[in-house]
Amino acid sequence: MRVNMHEAKSQLSRLAKLAREGEEVVICNSGQPWVRLTPYREPVEPRQPGGLEGQIVIAPDFDDDVEITTAFENSRIFPGAD
Repeated sequence: MRVNMHEAKSQLSRLAKLAREGEEVVICNSGQPWVRLTPYREPVEPRQPGGLEGQIVIAPDFDDDVEITTAFENSRIFPGAD
């Protein structure tokens, strides 16, 4: 939805509600898109890799099962795609 600046000033609450409900609201100035009204979202902290060092153990014989290893190595990601 595109609205002009004057309409946006007089109907900000309605436009904000529409934006929170997922509607794209673009405010125009002299017919040109100027700003996009978007809902506020709390910033997400970037994940820090690691943190479980010494808590996960892989068995020494993890790769010893030749049948399973062969099945994985010879499988296709998308069967029937070619």
